[in-house]
Amino acid sequence: MASSSTGSFQNGEDRHFHGLDAAMLPNITDPAERADIEETLIEEDAEMMPKDPESTIFSFRTFMVYAGPGWLMSLAYLDPGNLESDLQSGAYTGYDLIWVLFLCTLAGLVLQVLAARLGTVTGLNLAQQCRHGYSRSTSLTIWIMTELAIIGSDMQEVVGSAIALKTLFGWPLWVGTLFTGCDTFTFMAVHHFGKRLLELFIFALVMLMMVCFFSNFAFSPPTAEELLSGFKFSCPPFAVVQLVGTVGAVIMPHNIYLHSALVQSRMVNRQDPVHVRQANKYNVADASTALLISFFINAALLASFANGFFAPICAEDEGGPFACVPGNEATGSVACKTHGGISGTCSEIGLQAGGDALGAMLKHRGQIGRTLFALGVLAAGQASTMTGTFAGQYVMEGFVNLKVPIWLRTLVTRSIALGPAVIVAVLTSDHPDLNSTVSQWLNILQSVQLPFALLPVLHFTSDPNVMGRFVLSPVWQAVCWLLALIVIGVNIYLIIDQVSDKGAGAWVAAAIFFILYLAFIVVIIREDLKRFSKLCARRARSPDLSVAEGQNDISVATQQEITSPTPTGGEGNSSKDVATEG
Repeated sequence: MASSSTGSFQNGEDRHFHGLDAAMLPNITDPAERADIEETLIEEDAEMMPKDPESTIFSFRTFMVYAGPGWLMSLAYLDPGNLESDLQSGAYTGYDLIWVLFLCTLAGLVLQVLAARLGTVTGLNLAQQCRHGYSRSTSLTIWIMTELAIIGSDMQEVVGSAIALKTLFGWPLWVGTLFTGCDTFTFMAVHHFGKRLLELFIFALVMLMMVCFFSNFAFSPPTAEELLSGFKFSCPPFAVVQLVGTVGAVIMPHNIYLHSALVQSRMVNRQDPVHVRQANKYNVADASTALLISFFINAALLASFANGFFAPICAEDEGGPFACVPGNEATGSVACKTHGGISGTCSEIGLQAGGDALGAMLKHRGQIGRTLFALGVLAAGQASTMTGTFAGQYVMEGFVNLKVPIWLRTLVTRSIALGPAVIVAVLTSDHPDLNSTVSQWLNILQSVQLPFALLPVLHFTSDPNVMGRFVLSPVWQAVCWLLALIVIGVNIYLIIDQVSDKGAGAWVAAAIFFILYLAFIVVIIREDLKRFSKLCARRARSPDLSVAEGQNDISVATQQEITSPTPTGGEGNSSKDVATEG
């Protein structure tokens, strides 16, 4: 393609990918791997991106060409597990945790940007980088962990969609579960009509969610003062567990792998640093826009349930926090009144009871509010299903270099997730709170698995041997490593909280788990720890290390004409301590 080296296009010129040239993947020399990547890019209908003139700071027209992967990625921030966490945060803790939702979304954006940056700069997704950069045993272990996270997320999506179908049509949960497990293939068929059509379809589903949850928010809006109180960066004692659980609900580990692969459908000339830098810029804009919308949707749902069902007496009740749920179906023993003056009892609330509770709270608008809530949850469940399916496809191909048809991959993962989902659906008919309990444990699973995506993407984007001039600067490395420490600390707190009232056997099991967990984390970041220890030793020997010397290191790194060095060599690759382009 004549324009592939410059990236500049005239109106009507073909941008579609027809084959790899040297500029696209300059350091992937293995013929078999190049053939596999080429086949995938053709299947994904990849396009060569235009290059802006030097004087252009931001072009909306170019941005629209790049836009798409961010919206598909953002669906994982709007899946039924997230929605249940939102409504429980609002109903149990009021507006106190809006700041937590915001910071978690912001932290998710940082990780998504790292993933997109890795895929754009190197031409390989995170799973492929793990296969090349870690030992076989390490990469396979990470793969298994990621598959477990995908299956757990799949269960939440299937059961969430089934709850929506029950609310809309009165179907038994197990029927809705089976229906949802099968209708994924119908939605996946959209993908075969073109990548852009799928991205437009995803955008439409996100807009449907926005209309549904914003409408319910508008039916009973809180005051501006109440909303702003959610940004006080404080946490009452009864909200601590809900705060910690939000981390696992918002950031999905498999989504980091997904985003690093999705951006590869936007091809760039990787021998042209300006073109790569432009792609990084527009990918950040795409992800930021999509996640900003997802935050507003999540916040609207949280605020709706905070305004309708939060009561201090329930939040501080022994064994709580609980919500003040109106209606005869509430099983709590403590009487309460909602914000609107409706009598209820303190009890648990989740997706299954959320629609009926919302209907009772909105009174004459109750039926339409209930329907809008169910439509929003259904759109979230169906849309996020595609996220999990694509993530599973890229993860399997990347880690084990096994290419299977996407329908077969969907069949396998759905079959694995359907069994537990149907069991939960059947048991929930006799134990209504069971689904919320299972969802909470699945969110904990996501949180525990998160370091196995966060640490690899941070490891590779901090390595100049992988990223060349686009390696993370020391400041951003420090920010991201701090984020990683917070996530690991949250996981430790989650497990301790779960076993705090259990016997000695649970504590022994938790101790063994933590030993293995932390040992594997050390394996993943071993090279980073070596690099950090060398830096500390160098600083100890030369405490007066001059700024000029550091700037010289930057200059040397920037002069290197590498944008994606060969991603092979396994563990043990040395890394220079440099700070380069942001």
